[in-house]
Amino acid sequence: MSTPVTPATAHPVTPHTFAQRFSSTPRGARLARRLAALQLDRWGVAYGSDLADAATLIVAELAANAATHGRVPGRDFELRLTRVPGAVLRIEVSDARGESRPPLPEDLAEPTADDLSGRGLLLVRALADRWCVRDRVPVGKTVCAELDLRRRP
Repeated sequence: MSTPVTPATAHPVTPHTFAQRFSSTPRGARLARRLAALQLDRWGVAYGSDLADAATLIVAELAANAATHGRVPGRDFELRLTRVPGAVLRIEVSDARGESRPPLPEDLAEPTADDLSGRGLLLVRALADRWCVRDRVPVGKTVCAELDLRRRP
């Protein structure tokens, strides 16, 4: 007599993770976006697909914010991508500046036509299924955005 196979033991889901530190500069932010697109392609998320475009735009905005608003001289920012197949793609960007925090998702203000900035997190809110800001140990903050893969082809 054989033991029945349960879904949990048949195909355990192993998350895929990519993590890299970048200089807190515009060049570091561009490199983070490019390497995220490359890593997504390696995971089977094709260049130019809706999911790849949404994820790389989120990475670009969060990395640019980390390099601009979260910059601490001599400190890098970190990009971490976690893909749980069939479930979620999590994008985390961490920087060393804890006192400079973006507004909470529900507190984002619409910029006026004359505002020169303030639209990046609105793009993140529009593209991500969820996003938040967390404290980073030992210092700083992490902005996390998630794309629900069950809702996307």
